[in-house]
Amino acid sequence: MVHPCGLLTRREEPVPLKSISVTLSICEFVAGVSATLNYENEEKVPLEAFFVFPMDEDSAVYSFEAMVDGKKIMAELQDKMKAHTNYENAISQGHQAFLLEEDRCSRDVFCCNVGNLHPGSKVALTLKYVQELPLEADGALRYMLPAILNPRYSLSGWSEDSCLNMKTPVVPLEDLPYTLSVVATISSQHGIERIQSNCPLSPIEYHGDDKTSAQVSLADGHKFDRDVELLVYYSEVHTPSVAVEMGKPKTDSDCLMGDPSAMVSFYPNIPEAQPPITCGEFVFLMDCSGSMQGPMSKQDKSQLRIEAAKETLILLLKSLPIGCYFNIYGFGSSYEAFFPNSVKYNQHTMEEALRRVNLMQADLGGTEILRPLKTIYGASSIPGHPLQLFVFTDGEVIDSFSVIKEVRSNSLRHRCFSFGIGEGASTSLIKGIARVAGGTSEFITGKERMQSKVLRALKRSLQPVVEDVSLSWDLPQGLSAKMLSPEQTVIFRGQRLIVYAQLTGMMPPAEATGEVCLKYILQGKSFENKVTFSLQPKLDANLTIHRLAAKSFLQTKDMGFRETPANDKKDVLKVSLECGVISSHTAFIAINKDLNKPVQRPLVRRAVPRPILMSTPVVMSSYNRSGLGKTQALGQKLKKKCRPPEEISPEMETARSSSNRTNLETRNTVFGNEHLVQLISLQKANGSWDLNEGLAVVLGMSLEDVLAALPLKVYLKNESDFESVEPSPWNTSCLKST
Repeated sequence: MVHPCGLLTRREEPVPLKSISVTLSICEFVAGVSATLNYENEEKVPLEAFFVFPMDEDSAVYSFEAMVDGKKIMAELQDKMKAHTNYENAISQGHQAFLLEEDRCSRDVFCCNVGNLHPGSKVALTLKYVQELPLEADGALRYMLPAILNPRYSLSGWSEDSCLNMKTPVVPLEDLPYTLSVVATISSQHGIERIQSNCPLSPIEYHGDDKTSAQVSLADGHKFDRDVELLVYYSEVHTPSVAVEMGKPKTDSDCLMGDPSAMVSFYPNIPEAQPPITCGEFVFLMDCSGSMQGPMSKQDKSQLRIEAAKETLILLLKSLPIGCYFNIYGFGSSYEAFFPNSVKYNQHTMEEALRRVNLMQADLGGTEILRPLKTIYGASSIPGHPLQLFVFTDGEVIDSFSVIKEVRSNSLRHRCFSFGIGEGASTSLIKGIARVAGGTSEFITGKERMQSKVLRALKRSLQPVVEDVSLSWDLPQGLSAKMLSPEQTVIFRGQRLIVYAQLTGMMPPAEATGEVCLKYILQGKSFENKVTFSLQPKLDANLTIHRLAAKSFLQTKDMGFRETPANDKKDVLKVSLECGVISSHTAFIAINKDLNKPVQRPLVRRAVPRPILMSTPVVMSSYNRSGLGKTQALGQKLKKKCRPPEEISPEMETARSSSNRTNLETRNTVFGNEHLVQLISLQKANGSWDLNEGLAVVLGMSLEDVLAALPLKVYLKNESDFESVEPSPWNTSCLKST
């Protein structure tokens, strides 16, 4: 059953939401956001307006207020059941009431109710939140203001109380009646290199000699019809730091908000290590539900999600190491595995898998991911080959908490790496399953950065396991640190690690310092990273670090309105209410008691429009030429005869691809005719190429020129020779001459 959510009212009905204005403040890697929803009732009857909208699941929503006729009404965070009762009572008594809540089944969906909006009245509702910004593979900090909320699927009878069950009609994106304005201020002590966005921007204004701050806004007239992505590139992003924030005055001693809180940002200097002899079992779970037939984004000629997922899968499949085991599952309302059990990776099994991947279609109905997950977890493990699960989905599942719970219950026997495909992919599901299973998550919304994201995930899955991770504090006597973040069990090379702690006891003089030390063991060797910091807490009226610490705690304990165990629910309610950070068990409510006009008849319900990507086929875009690094690298290498090894990137060393010339034309219908994917399609399972006319055409050279450019020729007599060869995929000496 597919539930449309947050869509348009009938065309002839005025929509009460007129505009959305967002003020964004990014300081280093933390974003503070204030979003105002402006409502006006142009009808002749009182209204109750509903607005269902997406939020990034990392957002810590801590404030909600209403401005009615110049009067500010601050909302109170209450137990969700109590808030709903108070809302209904207020409406029945003729008051105005405003309710903001997180969906009961998914952490990345919110609903805002405006009750008793009288004819001609205007209301501005403002919500505020803070969030950590993820670090992209190319070093960018990524802020995303989600707009797209696609229909989500649930089994019949499930999630009846989800706000996603609202039944409203659908109209094209271009008919959205309200606009969006965004003004962003960015600051970093290390300087800002550049700012990019998927939406038209006004001219960027940089300030300071070293461009330590900047201001930018969306171009005028932008409609909220796509996810707004902002990429910020700093001059330096890998500097460890500790920030100490002053607590809230006059707060109980046992409250998280009372004492100072510390946010520690580590970039562990994990050394390059030899991969283990055993490579692992790689299981790829591919979403083939009907929603995957939709476009990646609203952009012209946007690629279909199923094709982007197939492209991502093939790049991963061709990058696997010889000797590992693998299998592929396609799922929808039903599911099917390519092989009865995981098979050893070689040229034959890879070619069979590629053949079946190319035949995959988005034709399996709903997004029922739980059943294949249970089958994968129920299979016998392969001794010496730890399970690595890769999930490709648009995340259109209503009850994401049930899926996260299943993955977490099996977290000790595998790692999960997830890929959200297309705009509107559920951040709650994609980030949640990776977080609880010690993996990482990536979002693929276009081709420009897909390659680096895919190879980063695979490289992390191949890294040796870092063991015995611990954090210790060296603080002055009388001061101690209480960890608020969950215990860290997995860290990856090149990954940023953020932890939160509460500092309790007597704060020392201003000149005092503390030290925090991260320790871990890698392949039997002990390592540690230390950071020294000032213990003088800084004042922040928004209590940003405290809110983020509370959110970190809630993400660990809060498993949804129905799935959270009783003991954890008690802790969730306590932290949520004390810190003012919303959870699935709490809701913000504001009541305007100045308006006391009895309602003569039931309020007219109005659903506010939400952007949705229609599932209609579109022409796929050609491959972005900015992603041709590997093709150009190989072509330049042949022309220069021998490029020094240190100029080859780690991602290139990870890549391994294969296929034969006979399948190239079929795959070109998926990928287009760009050189990178053609080169990948010709590479063999062991990382070599057949040196023939097909390869020469891709390189833009004649076969004679390629042969003349080779520094060394290696002739392999038969296919069995491949099993004993471990070439670098970018070492031309491993090319087989024909």
